[in-house]
Amino acid sequence: MEAATAAVAEIVRDLTPGDDLEREHIDRTLRWLAESDDIFRRIKPATPPRHLVSYVVLVDPDERAVLLGLHRKAGLWLPTGGHVDPGEHPLATARRETLEEIGIEADFGVIGTDPLFLTITTTIGIDGGHEDVSLWYVIRGDRHREYTLDPGEFTDHRWFALSAAALPATDPHFERFRTKITAALVSADR
Repeated sequence: MEAATAAVAEIVRDLTPGDDLEREHIDRTLRWLAESDDIFRRIKPATPPRHLVSYVVLVDPDERAVLLGLHRKAGLWLPTGGHVDPGEHPLATARRETLEEIGIEADFGVIGTDPLFLTITTTIGIDGGHEDVSLWYVIRGDRHREYTLDPGEFTDHRWFALSAAALPATDPHFERFRTKITAALVSADR
């Protein structure tokens, strides 16, 4: 196992699953990492057909809100983030994507620099049909501050309350993330 793959495997092993599906995704990811070092997207949009992504979720922990953008290609309201470059550490990707897509330095002061969540998703939209293995990082935001998301990636953005009864079309795992981040925020308040 190459060093970059081993670093990702260590991150994944350290995750605490929030539910049975996340446990399954963690197990599948660890098997994939043990079988292949070809885990980084090399050719857009889908080579190899399963590759690593770092989501970067901007959360206002005081207002219990999350900023989502309407993604151009997926047509869904998504967190910022992107593909992990070959050999890049997923945390470095999270920092890079924060600068590229939000224009700010990432502040990991909400729950720390480890990802909170892991998902495997078959993508939809213009470049759909491949699998993203996504590590969900959480960064601090302020609902009362104006952010501008990269217009090349997003057509709109807005804040959503974590307690909202319903959200627009988003990542299929976002509801599970919402449950996990809400529990993490309650734990951090103690």
